[in-house]
Amino acid sequence: MRSDFKVIRDQVGLSDSALSKQLSTLEEAGYVHIRQAFIGKRPRTSARLTGDGLTAFKQHVAALQQIVERSGVTVLPS
Repeated sequence: MRSDFKVIRDQVGLSDSALSKQLSTLEEAGYVHIRQAFIGKRPRTSARLTGDGLTAFKQHVAALQQIVERSGVTVLPS
């Protein structure tokens, strides 16, 4: 699934320059694929998670889940 730069920016609450830097770093690591195109005369940037990126994300979430489980704290409402 491909997401528009503006949508990502608004969801994560970063400035354009900060998001651009983060996406470039993720692209260099092979975690996202960046596509830059023009819609009419306007530039349009979008990003798509790669297979390696999805794997890394799942591993990160699993590691966070283990940390939470070991802490004895629940993140779900009781």
